[in-house]
Amino acid sequence: MIRYLGSTKNLAGCVGGLIGLVLYLTGVVGGLWPVVVAGLYGVFALLAPPERVRLVPVDTGHLRADLVSLVAKVTAREQRMPESSVDSVRRVVEVLDDMLSRPERLSANPDVQHAVTRLARTDLPLSVETYLNLPWWFAAKRRASGEPSASEELLAQLELLETEAHRVAERFYAGDVHQQSDHTRYLRERGEA
Repeated sequence: MIRYLGSTKNLAGCVGGLIGLVLYLTGVVGGLWPVVVAGLYGVFALLAPPERVRLVPVDTGHLRADLVSLVAKVTAREQRMPESSVDSVRRVVEVLDDMLSRPERLSANPDVQHAVTRLARTDLPLSVETYLNLPWWFAAKRRASGEPSASEELLAQLELLETEAHRVAERFYAGDVHQQSDHTRYLRERGEA
């Protein structure tokens, strides 16, 4: 019930009710004003757009905590990780964490939310854990058949994940970039006038 008071439907209904009250005060409707006020409230409330439904809210707090834990585990095993891989993990986590720090905005874009969640919950941990679960001597060994070693595979995966994280961030911040360019255009036009 309390949730309805702040809903779009209630606010639109109140506007309709106020219009009915103004019609009564200006003498347009007579003794039937309560019916007119209630009727306009109902019509406006029915015509208002419905509230957005969030079927699968993202738990950004847990995802951010999982990312911090992943970085801590990788840092603790830094000697075991290929050179530059720890920095790659940190860069991917930094991009994801920045988007996760804005949960309302993230939940407003289901495609970006899905991509961020998949990167943070599945792709990045899977790449790192798979590598760390291999024996150290096997992970460092180059294969004789010319195939990439486990270390090279991890570095390639981290590069792909970083590229994808930046691509998702571009979609996430597209509105801000557009707003900034609009504001620059406005300032230039105002300066020329």
